[in-house]
Amino acid sequence: MTTLISKVKHALSLAVVLALTSSIAVAQQQESVEARLKGFDSYMDQVMKDWNAPGIGIGIVMGDKLVFAKGYGFRDYGKKLPYTTSTTQPIASNTKLFTAVAVGLLVEEGKLRWDEPIKQFVPSIRFYNDELDRSVTIRDMLSHRTGVTRHDSIWYKSTFTRRELWDRLRYLEPTAPIRTKFLYNNLMYTAAGQVIEELSGKTWEQFVQQRIFDPLGMSRSTLTIEDNLKGPEPGVPYSERRDSTELYKQPYYTAEVAIAPAGAINSNVQDLSRWVIALLNKGKVDGKQVIPEAVLRETMAPSLGLPNTALESRGWGENLNAYYGMGRTVSSYRGHLLALHGGDLPGFHSQISIMPNDNIGVIVLVVGDHVAPMYTGLTLDIYERLLGLSHTPWSERLNEIRLKNKAAGTKSRAGADVGRVPGTKPSHALDDYVGEFEHPAYGVVTVGRGEKELSFDFHGIKMPLSHFHYDRFDTPDDEEDGKFSLNFRTNPMGDIEGVEMSLDEAAVTFTRRVPAALSSDATLQAYAGTYTTPSGGKTVLTFQPGKGLSIRGGPDLQPWKPHQFRVKEFPDVVITFTVEGGKVLAMRQRDPSGEFVFPRSP
Repeated sequence: MTTLISKVKHALSLAVVLALTSSIAVAQQQESVEARLKGFDSYMDQVMKDWNAPGIGIGIVMGDKLVFAKGYGFRDYGKKLPYTTSTTQPIASNTKLFTAVAVGLLVEEGKLRWDEPIKQFVPSIRFYNDELDRSVTIRDMLSHRTGVTRHDSIWYKSTFTRRELWDRLRYLEPTAPIRTKFLYNNLMYTAAGQVIEELSGKTWEQFVQQRIFDPLGMSRSTLTIEDNLKGPEPGVPYSERRDSTELYKQPYYTAEVAIAPAGAINSNVQDLSRWVIALLNKGKVDGKQVIPEAVLRETMAPSLGLPNTALESRGWGENLNAYYGMGRTVSSYRGHLLALHGGDLPGFHSQISIMPNDNIGVIVLVVGDHVAPMYTGLTLDIYERLLGLSHTPWSERLNEIRLKNKAAGTKSRAGADVGRVPGTKPSHALDDYVGEFEHPAYGVVTVGRGEKELSFDFHGIKMPLSHFHYDRFDTPDDEEDGKFSLNFRTNPMGDIEGVEMSLDEAAVTFTRRVPAALSSDATLQAYAGTYTTPSGGKTVLTFQPGKGLSIRGGPDLQPWKPHQFRVKEFPDVVITFTVEGGKVLAMRQRDPSGEFVFPRSP
């Protein structure tokens, strides 16, 4: 009995000693953090002033604890509501690592493999050609190495569903061979979200909520702007005017549902610290394995090397030899392994990073487009302080570039008419430019007719369209949506048949869309029949429901205008039908050699 009591006392004493030791260690760590961050608040005061920043949130994780969390400025600049560690805002492309991890969970379940063609697991996915269909893997999609460039204008402000974006992948021609070039592509992450739904039976939103948010205890994180605004402390987007220092309130970007797997998560410093703890601790939080270690390891694995752009263009050699994994970039910052990703949507910006070998993570959340470059500066400044490294003037460096770029933009807009050829006129009457112009991936550009000028509508971006020179028409240069320049194209017969716009990384051609009524079976069937050639022979026009009109033994006819058709193979051939009293009397073929009339046989 005495021995038992002695053992119990010894065990209790040991527990007390361990608890005391742990408390001392935590206190020492906190003291160390505070000592290393001495002067940081003063630094932030200067940053907020120099950058005219509406609001910034900072979080620092060491080991498995959030050791520093603070908001600066305002979550709502207009109402002067303070930015706190509970303020929620879009983290934009920092969503991508969540998507990559979600895909990894399916890999762990055996439903998918990182390095085998994605079409093997999801047959419905289609890329531009057979080579990509045979080759593209989910790792290629998540590491931006498919050879397909970003094409952001397809999804930005569009009403396309996720499935519609998925279906548009087949129209995106690669600009580089697969696995040879880093080409950032949000659409591939959107497609990865669809892959998750195809293989799990749950939407990307359901999967992320149930498999990542809930286990991590990220209770304030949401997946739509609508849900974020229902929370107690949503951030409000304010940015600096491009030609002044005035801060103005921006509209929320709410067309994020389809593109959600690439950038729709909203969160705050508190919730994101749970995520960073998992990243630092091989997937464990509160002693529980929430994310398989193998999944996180794969997201850090090198996929493609990136150029040392800052070194080559500015001589900055602190951050070197970066590569992209999946959902994050990995590099060496002054000899310390650094993994990070930025996130950018109108009004809101973020950077989430870890130094895994040093067991440190940093969260930076920013309000204001003009402050976006500083999330990297703040991240690196914090690491330098915590690691005891000499100070690099990141704020001064980056702000100098910002201000020079701002001045250059103002000057550039003042000379926007440079290159204009004076005295030119449109080749057609304004009404001839009116219509819908379509691209299979980008969708529809609508050109309308105003009282004095044309109008422009693309994905709900509506602006007037004024003549620049020849057949080029421009929109105004909008503060938020920018400027669009449309160059109309004519076919050999002189019709306005298309319009070209520079979007993303290349010029995109939109072809005039034929009104649906002209392509209906009821309309087309009326032209079918037998027509007499000028030499007395017979030409038969056949009709097939759903397929349209064709000349027997010859080409298909494509509707173009009322009673008028074109031949795909010959753009200078026009077929027109003479119709009187609802009856088709003749077919006329016009080409460069003249016009031929084919009366309809009784």
